[in-house]
Amino acid sequence: MRLRPATAADVGALTSLEVACFARDAWSERLVVAELAGMLGTRYVVLAERDGVPCGYASLMFTGDVADVHRVAVDPGQRRQGIGRRLTEALLGHAVSTGCERVLLEVAAANIAALELYRSLGFVDLARRDGYYGTGRDALVLQRSLP
Repeated sequence: MRLRPATAADVGALTSLEVACFARDAWSERLVVAELAGMLGTRYVVLAERDGVPCGYASLMFTGDVADVHRVAVDPGQRRQGIGRRLTEALLGHAVSTGCERVLLEVAAANIAALELYRSLGFVDLARRDGYYGTGRDALVLQRSLP
């Protein structure tokens, strides 16, 4: 598997991953384009490919000394193979390189696999947002300090 910065040519692949990973909560193609366009100075979007086929991506927004993980998406058929970890580590490395001191993210409170991953990478609970993803679908806000 290899990681590389995503480009405008990857919009179709990123949009397909969105639908496969997030179904009704998927970002539209317009939002994916906007995320990529925001890369100029405040965004970092990284794509994971296996044998030339996109299998995941992640997005980070950074400003000042704080970075926010916007997305970590891994093809459902390729989860639990370390792709999400590699993508998240790439975001953390980029945040460090831009001078960020901490990283924040929101994750569904019911997404046990994601919570295990983030906590294994040093993220700790900061807050809970009741109904953030809709009625009965809470989010946890996690943070991690950077060196």
